[in-house]
Amino acid sequence: MTNTRTLNVTTPSDCEIVVTRDFDAPRSLVWKAMSEPELLKRWCYGPPGWSMVTIDDDLRVGGKYRWVWSHEDGKEMALAGVYREVKPPERVVRTEVFEFGCVPMSGEQVSTMVLTEEAGRTMLTLTIVYASKEARDAALATGMDSGMAAGYARVDELLESLAKEGR
Repeated sequence: MTNTRTLNVTTPSDCEIVVTRDFDAPRSLVWKAMSEPELLKRWCYGPPGWSMVTIDDDLRVGGKYRWVWSHEDGKEMALAGVYREVKPPERVVRTEVFEFGCVPMSGEQVSTMVLTEEAGRTMLTLTIVYASKEARDAALATGMDSGMAAGYARVDELLESLAKEGR
């Protein structure tokens, strides 16, 4: 597997976004970074000026989650939903609803994250299915790709740190 360290975003249908990203770490470590609240706070804090202030997360089928970010100007946004499928360390399916109005998306989407490992490297494939083409296009218009690219670059740093710690 060649590591291009780039985020690839495609739109295979009118309602889907598929994101792929390669990590130079075993799947179990990438799963930890993507699922443990204390580790999420270390990389999933959003663009400049934002911070993750709350992670309520019940990572099991039927479990609910709610993540809240706060901007230095006082605005907040949240992502909430329910886990539909949880298969550590390879797959999670969940619903997603953005709460608060600062992200111009409406309705519920379904997100599926799949982690596949080959030769100690992990490929993340994230498929997000929106209720409509308009909702998908609104998500793309937020600049989500650059935000995700920055977040996943922070995951690279976190994975390197975790490997050094022997986690």
